[in-house]
Amino acid sequence: MSNLDRPDALIHRGLKLAHLRLMAALLQSGQIGLAAATIGIAQPAASRLLAEAERIVGAPVHMRVGRGIALTPVGAVLARRAQRLLIELQDAGREMAELSQGQIGQVAIGAVTAPALDLVLPALRSARLSSPGISAEVTVAPSDILCAQLLAGRLDFAIARIPADLDPAQFTGRVIAPEPVLLVVRKGHRLASAPIVSPAELLEYDWVMPGGSSPLGLAVLARLDRLGLPMPARRLSTASFLLTLALLKQSNSVAPLAEAVARQFAEGPNAPFAIVNCDLGIEVAPYSLLTRAGSTLTPAATTLVNLMLQAVGQHDAAVQVAM
Repeated sequence: MSNLDRPDALIHRGLKLAHLRLMAALLQSGQIGLAAATIGIAQPAASRLLAEAERIVGAPVHMRVGRGIALTPVGAVLARRAQRLLIELQDAGREMAELSQGQIGQVAIGAVTAPALDLVLPALRSARLSSPGISAEVTVAPSDILCAQLLAGRLDFAIARIPADLDPAQFTGRVIAPEPVLLVVRKGHRLASAPIVSPAELLEYDWVMPGGSSPLGLAVLARLDRLGLPMPARRLSTASFLLTLALLKQSNSVAPLAEAVARQFAEGPNAPFAIVNCDLGIEVAPYSLLTRAGSTLTPAATTLVNLMLQAVGQHDAAVQVAM
């Protein structure tokens, strides 16, 4: 690879949008046939584009691996940049369409459970009054899923934690808050009405919690270890929030839940659950408001971001601080 010192060298050599679309599709599929179908061309045409891209770059961008292909380090760089550029073009088209139609816009939001309840829902209620033209689609999922969707352009922003296996440089964001954890049982449980509950009493019961690799699961196990307490002898691991609530309601299990979630379901006279009066000091690492590095939010997305950050007193340059 040579003669790429000029800032516009790739464009000067003839790199076109078709090459970028193919490289981005290869990043997702790992097969020329699937990539060709994704961008609506025949496989021979895709092979020609790939050969042209290698000639333009001056280095191999792919290698054969079994029945598919793998991108070389050079190809991976080009593919990731291509994906980001295509996402920006997609966002530009969406923003221009919203302006031409006199709309404020559609926003795709991702959030882990606690901030979805604590930040996203209040912001949407406020936006309904102040900016009724905004419509939103909210995805509630673990951080690894949300960050993958954010990088793929399916979310405008996410309130999540960057997984350890992703490069933080791919994101720009703002740390929002740590996540205190409370222990919850069903109403009518013996621990629900106990004025004081000891850790030993808690560990007599089954626990329902995410797997040990999840931020909540790791936080619970690490805190128990620091307190010199054993792991719960009987644990059911599940990433399903609905299954957790169902098990709580139908058994004597104990579940560690983010404080915002626990209070949502355990406060009020008709609440089906109760918070156990035993604070073990469990706290999950802070979550952040994340965008793709180098991206620009649409006006509608910016409105919702600002509403959320106003709620936590962080309404200053919301998404300009690199992680």
